[in-house]
Amino acid sequence: MRSTYKIICNGRVQGVGFRPYVSKLAKSMGLSGHVSNNEDGVIIYVSGETKYVKEFYRELIENPPPVAIIKTHQIIKSDWVKYERFEILPTQTKGKLNLALTPDFAICEICSEEISDPENRRYRYPFTTCVNCGPRWSITNTFPFERAHTSIHEFSMCPVCKTEYEDPNARRFHSQTNSCPNCGIRLELTDHKGNHIKIGSQLLFKKLSELISNGKILAIKNTGGYLLCCDASNPEVIQRLRHLKRRPKKPFAILYPSIDLIRKEILLDHDQITELTSSERPIVIVSSIGFKGQLAIDKLAPGLSQLGVMLPYSGILDLLAREFQQPLVATSGNIHGSPIISNKDQALELISEVADYFLHHDLKISNAQDDSVVKFSFRNKQRVLFRRSRGFAPNYLDYVPGNKTKTLALGGHLKSTIAFAPNDFLYLSQYLGNLDHFEVYSRFIETIDVFKSIFQAEPDCILVDKHPTYLSTQYGEELSGKMKVPLFRIQHHMAHFASVLGEHNLFGHDSEILGVVWDGTGYGDDGQIWGGEFFTYQAGQMTRTGHFEYFDWLAGDKMSKEPRLSLFSLNNDEQATFLSDKFSVQERHVYSSVKASNKLQTSSVGRLFDALASLLGFCDINSYEGEGAILLENAIHDYDPALLKIYARPGVDGMVPTNIIWKGVYKDFLDGLDKEEIILNFLFTLANVVIDMGAIKGTQKIALSGGVFQNTVLIDMIRELSENKFELFFNRNLAPNDENIAIGQLMYYNHCIAKSQNKHADQKQRR
Repeated sequence: MRSTYKIICNGRVQGVGFRPYVSKLAKSMGLSGHVSNNEDGVIIYVSGETKYVKEFYRELIENPPPVAIIKTHQIIKSDWVKYERFEILPTQTKGKLNLALTPDFAICEICSEEISDPENRRYRYPFTTCVNCGPRWSITNTFPFERAHTSIHEFSMCPVCKTEYEDPNARRFHSQTNSCPNCGIRLELTDHKGNHIKIGSQLLFKKLSELISNGKILAIKNTGGYLLCCDASNPEVIQRLRHLKRRPKKPFAILYPSIDLIRKEILLDHDQITELTSSERPIVIVSSIGFKGQLAIDKLAPGLSQLGVMLPYSGILDLLAREFQQPLVATSGNIHGSPIISNKDQALELISEVADYFLHHDLKISNAQDDSVVKFSFRNKQRVLFRRSRGFAPNYLDYVPGNKTKTLALGGHLKSTIAFAPNDFLYLSQYLGNLDHFEVYSRFIETIDVFKSIFQAEPDCILVDKHPTYLSTQYGEELSGKMKVPLFRIQHHMAHFASVLGEHNLFGHDSEILGVVWDGTGYGDDGQIWGGEFFTYQAGQMTRTGHFEYFDWLAGDKMSKEPRLSLFSLNNDEQATFLSDKFSVQERHVYSSVKASNKLQTSSVGRLFDALASLLGFCDINSYEGEGAILLENAIHDYDPALLKIYARPGVDGMVPTNIIWKGVYKDFLDGLDKEEIILNFLFTLANVVIDMGAIKGTQKIALSGGVFQNTVLIDMIRELSENKFELFFNRNLAPNDENIAIGQLMYYNHCIAKSQNKHADQKQRR
């Protein structure tokens, strides 16, 4: 029996080789019809023997193209149409975009082999891509994903590339980013003053390798923006880069030429290898204990026994790494704190004093992105996303629509991201950075405009943090007034909690869920600085049910940058001799006076980590965010829970006795207990607080979020202590830090505000 069916697929189905795959599959089964993109995804009309059509549908859904993700699909019987053949039709959109956007994909193995093959016409052409790899979001101007909607549209395909594009049997059949040395993107090597250096394309990467070998710093325009690169085994050039980039201690990412060399020098497990070689190709933080290579480790990651390593994810990095054959520093092309640069003129203006040479290209980068960062816990292999950017942005595919309101969430302040739900999907921007920096704030506003433009949609409401001085909050207030749409202020830690509930689809769960949210700072409903919070969620209601006892918040934002201030706040022995090493006499007098009359308090667990880092001599003033806490975790290599002690437990009222915990820490310090033991006892106490609170609240499910849960030792301890008594939920596809505030705001609005409003509206209507 012959019949015609309509098939609709939605999800990550554009820019992933979906249409050519469908075409090849249909033809292999003797089916006719056509496939096209539209604003909702991919639509297929297929005619043939019914059993073959259904076999085609099953094969398509069960084995889609390598980088495609089908979220929804349906098959509908249609009126019989006799098609002459199977065709790929041009995109036809009749409405607004309603599908997942496409992130950047790392260069695939076949393309990598092609650019290394002297017999291949794409030999040493760094912008070689196919349907399974290459830039997507970084070159997107609008959607659906077609060449005409990207910045590569400025480069017309030559006859050979055009033939590949139109040949159903070619690898690059309908590859939207197809180009070659004859028709594609041009590279340009200049010195730091912008003077052009003439060199042939075949010798270019050899020249770059020679420059790096001679101790030069290169600014290389990659697919997501400029990277600053130098020899990772040369301590002098690394120190010079630190000085010029104004990044004294924060670790540098290291680019290895191959997974084989990483494995030769560093002990990797299966999860780390899988992440390093994935299509996202993030930086993976790994242990450097037992390192066997020649890296200048002390300069790359000062004071740390871990390294951030990655593999080439673009043709440029692939060719450079293959030529140099040794690890390279590959860090964001910017001055510390500013966003990654993607424009040639801006690069020459802003980092000409940092880089000795520049490698530019003439492909416009529409959406600049930093590299994503991932770490796995040592004992339980818990995956923690530290930064969600290239390879992940701008999609969030696990979203379950809560309502039809077009909602724009503007997130936090320090680790800014933007979330937008204009349709059935939720879009989460790449990591933007600290809004205190003017350039980051400008990119924050640009990203909002990009989202509104791509989706041709204005938000029906705007969500912001409750902190009145956050620039994201202030901009949201301004935008709300201009657009005359409602503004909702959502408490910072409730947004963190909502991010986990949303990730794990827990909002519809009947029983009460405990939320544990620990971070450095967030504006509380009582006007104090929260950061050690417990909440419960049930049936649309989120309630604060406990917290760490307050202690003094000193010197405003300065406290989060100077761990010694947290130590001063918690230390009641103001004559302690160690304080004289950390504060001048005048400073001690000033801060003592502030404490005596202080009204601003905090429950921040993040500040407890800071105080401990200062007490133990790890860090008094952070040179980068979270330095003190990172150094504490770094001091731990393994532990035996049976040898650890608990400083204090929470009360049945949900209060955690901060001062008692600190007194226990301080006593161990005065008694001369080993630093590692004190850190472990502190972490073990925190882990037990989570388990105890679960027992006190009588819940079976515990959701944990906030920057403190980037500490993988703490995560391992909590998992082991739970002993299957509790079901634990951590952020998995979101970073636990403030990057998840935007998406948490949106989740909170959908499930705690909009549903409540709808419920009241229904009740009013029934009356």
